[in-house]
Amino acid sequence: MGKLFGTDGIRGPANIYPMIPEMAVNIGRAVAWLCIKNGKPGKIIIGKDTRISCSMLEYALASGICSAGGEAHLAGVLPTPAIAFLTSSTNADAGIVISASHNPYYDNGIKIFRHDGFKLSDEKEAGIEALILDNENLLSMCRDIRDTGQVYHMENPADKYIEFLKTSLPEDFSLKGMKIIIDCSNGAASYTAPILFNQLGADIEALFVNPDGKNINDNCGSQHTEILVKRVRETGADIGLAFDGDSDRLIAADEKGRVITGDQILAICAKHMKEQGILKNNLAVSTVMSNLGLSAAFKKLGIKHLTADVGDRYVMQKMLESGAVIGGEDSGHMIFLDHHTTGDGIMTALQLLKAVKASSRPLSGLAEIMDVFPQVLLNIEVTDKPDIENVPEIADAIQKVEQELGEQGRVLVRYSGTQPMCRVMVEGPTAEITRQCCQDIADVVYALIGKK
Repeated sequence: MGKLFGTDGIRGPANIYPMIPEMAVNIGRAVAWLCIKNGKPGKIIIGKDTRISCSMLEYALASGICSAGGEAHLAGVLPTPAIAFLTSSTNADAGIVISASHNPYYDNGIKIFRHDGFKLSDEKEAGIEALILDNENLLSMCRDIRDTGQVYHMENPADKYIEFLKTSLPEDFSLKGMKIIIDCSNGAASYTAPILFNQLGADIEALFVNPDGKNINDNCGSQHTEILVKRVRETGADIGLAFDGDSDRLIAADEKGRVITGDQILAICAKHMKEQGILKNNLAVSTVMSNLGLSAAFKKLGIKHLTADVGDRYVMQKMLESGAVIGGEDSGHMIFLDHHTTGDGIMTALQLLKAVKASSRPLSGLAEIMDVFPQVLLNIEVTDKPDIENVPEIADAIQKVEQELGEQGRVLVRYSGTQPMCRVMVEGPTAEITRQCCQDIADVVYALIGKK
């Protein structure tokens, strides 16, 4: 990857390079400059989540866009997929989202969408990055611009997004009679999700919908489902839905309070689509991090299955190459290409609920199509990211575990593309063996490159 862009845009601690106003100005300039067509200024939409640092970066981006003669259209706090939709539906030239997704509040990030609502390719990101980092050249290109751009505030962007989400459902679709607990992670879904599910007739209880700039993802959301699960059990709800900070992920809980992972959601929705005759090419895409049980489930269902590198952009790339219309990650990123150009947590929830309603079975029953292999994932904060294969001690530890597991499990060790983390994932025959094998590798990683 480049010096700025990771697997999902540019990300880091807010107010520390590269998440500083000066860099945001340059990013705005670069995107706006590349959007100029036939001398006409580019129209760029900016959205954000609820982090305290978002306003700082929002106004810096807008300044950079205006400096290059572009128009900055502010959408305010909205889910990341809402910005993708608004970009394509309003004929904008690009969309920018200020968010660090599931990261804690003190991090932030910048993601960029193309005019058609798709994320940028590696090549496009490299071109933007080169322009951003060439500060003197970027300044000189903008120096002669006298007709600087303007900032506009979009009218009712959330309402437009909510209506868009409904287009993925049958006209007579209703959630009347269903009790649903939703966890909005004190993030971007805090406004849109409760309104949508209320409009669809559900009896909802909304958790974590009071963002204060610092409580986004704080013991809530798709990575912290304990409170959601507890409320599902306490209230006898039919389902629990947990979104992450920018609402492009979904993790669910069934009526028994058991967590339903992204892999299970993918299997349930792919099966439903096949039954409806809309699973194009009889194909689904996941990543190398997906549970072994997913492949087994697809084989049993007679659905072809391809794997991509980690990251929803790579899932999308594989989908476009293969002609698949559904793909996702175990983390809860899910793409329904017949409906949207990017991963969307709320839309995923709607598709899952559509499968539940069509089957007349509880979510726990639908989840039975996939047996989840015991899996342990440990994240080790690291000071450096050397090639794992070139660190003999780590390579040896991995090989030892792989030999021990044989065909009864697998090992995947990789660095996070958005954080200074090494992720050690092990699947095995029992929870105890899997946990110990994962810990053995993690201990070696920590001893060699872990942050002490």
